[in-house]
Amino acid sequence: MDRDLCLSRRLFVAGSLASPLLMFPNAIAQDQPVDPATLKPGEFQWHPDRSQSGPVVVLVSIPKQWVVIYRGGVRIAASTCSTGKPGHTTPAGVFVILQKDQHHHSSTYNDAPMPYMERLTWQGVALHAGNLPGYPASHGCVRLPLEFAKLLFTVTTLGTPVIIADGEPAYTDLQHPGLLIANQAEEMARDVVKQVSAKAPHPVTATTETHEASSFVISTADRKLTAFVNGKESFVAQVEIQMPEKPFGTHAFTLTGPDADPRHLKWLAIGLPAGTNAVALSALLATETMNRVSLTPDTAQRVSSLMHPGSTLVITDQPSHQDTRTEPGFTIITHDT
Repeated sequence: MDRDLCLSRRLFVAGSLASPLLMFPNAIAQDQPVDPATLKPGEFQWHPDRSQSGPVVVLVSIPKQWVVIYRGGVRIAASTCSTGKPGHTTPAGVFVILQKDQHHHSSTYNDAPMPYMERLTWQGVALHAGNLPGYPASHGCVRLPLEFAKLLFTVTTLGTPVIIADGEPAYTDLQHPGLLIANQAEEMARDVVKQVSAKAPHPVTATTETHEASSFVISTADRKLTAFVNGKESFVAQVEIQMPEKPFGTHAFTLTGPDADPRHLKWLAIGLPAGTNAVALSALLATETMNRVSLTPDTAQRVSSLMHPGSTLVITDQPSHQDTRTEPGFTIITHDT
């Protein structure tokens, strides 16, 4: 069984016979969960009724050639895709959508059409509709079925996080204040949760400019946190690391909203293994990853003042330098050959 189905514990809900998805010949409507790796080239599932609001997260698996979409921490869609071919590989890492253009044409490859383009880097990597032969065949972009690209275009905004994995990603739900303060006081946790929960995620109107989209990168190798707002560096601060001899790997945490517990926020935690070394990600392991990083109270307050539903926090044991980060635009590249 696919790891996604084991770890996410989420089910797709099939549409009725009157489902509007029937207008899309490649849409799969079933009342049972479907392993996205079993979809045939061009096929997809789309069930936005599973979660009608909340921050959107796009997750791409290069080895499995699939894309899954979360909204409010719930998986609402899955599709096949085609990523970069040898010599033009798709970089793996954590990105945010920088630009959207329904009728885009490539400025690099002979004015080639790239319908429903959603840019991830200013160097030419994007999500867009294109040919899906069943294997990596693009020049670095992530090609999607046309009908799926149209639908995805309607739920994403500038600032939406896109996570591209070159191994088998693992993910789980997590409840955590996100303060990253060792022995944090309960009163402080409640205050921050209340402050962050009052904020809105990216509005659906954020198609030409972002909604003060914030992202944070913690390099445990450098013991440094870098905060980004709208893809631009906002501030840098030092962090303390617990058990520095123990590897961290790379984890992405997207804030999906408030939790029923007033001391906690809800996060979608995604582990990004290197290569094919997949490691099961449990809520306990994800919590431990967060708890091994400690900020000063002042830094934690600066972070929480920028956090909102849809914010992404990356914790990685890679150093933070130009080989692992591209600018402008928030990007942490974990693999690029």
